[in-house]
Amino acid sequence: MDFVIMFFLGVIATTLGTLAGGGGLISLPVMLLLGLPVHSAIGANKVSNTVSSFSGFYYLIRKKKISLKESYWIVPVSLVGGVAGGFIASLIPAEQMYVLVSFLLLAAFFTSFIGKKGFTGESRLKMEPKSAGGLFGIGMYDGLFGPGQGTLMLFLFSHLDIAYIRAVGFVRLATFSSCLGAAVTYTLAGHIIWPLTLALMAGSVTGAQAGVRIAEKLNPNFVKPLLRAVTVLLIAQILFSRVF
Repeated sequence: MDFVIMFFLGVIATTLGTLAGGGGLISLPVMLLLGLPVHSAIGANKVSNTVSSFSGFYYLIRKKKISLKESYWIVPVSLVGGVAGGFIASLIPAEQMYVLVSFLLLAAFFTSFIGKKGFTGESRLKMEPKSAGGLFGIGMYDGLFGPGQGTLMLFLFSHLDIAYIRAVGFVRLATFSSCLGAAVTYTLAGHIIWPLTLALMAGSVTGAQAGVRIAEKLNPNFVKPLLRAVTVLLIAQILFSRVF
């Protein structure tokens, strides 16, 4: 029964995560309720997200929504961030990580109401301190913990004024890179429960394919309200987990 739950958990969480981030809002608490150790639950997310994110990225690059020429540099930046986050995960108390991501999500939420930029597609993605630094920091957080990573990245690309469907592709590539680095560290540490992780992975690939197809048709005017709603839910989930 747990295998079936993990499959459908992957479908639902990854579909939402592709559109607006926040897939970990669903998957991590459910896996913990199923009795998975916290490091095994996080590791399962990293392994499944590695595969599902690449499948979503591959779909969009095959459809020529994005190009490798513009995005190849995302891989090493996010990969190093994910590896760094995975290695230092055991050194930072979970309480501090909850505080950090709460502040980041709150800052992103309020910043989203400032200015008129946001997924208009007027800018191209460039490797510069603002974009590289943001991706590295979020990649490190993804290796450390994860939930909210996709939402933070979409807020970053919104600030950089990248078109929504292209932003989704870049987030998928960055997620693949940071999760690959983190997945290696969790695997080498022996935290992965493979049967449940593979069931989650199968559902995640299905959800990723559904998500990118919905993203192609989603009106960009609906994206920021969706991001804000997911952000509020993420913050509420974090505060709830701290209280109870």
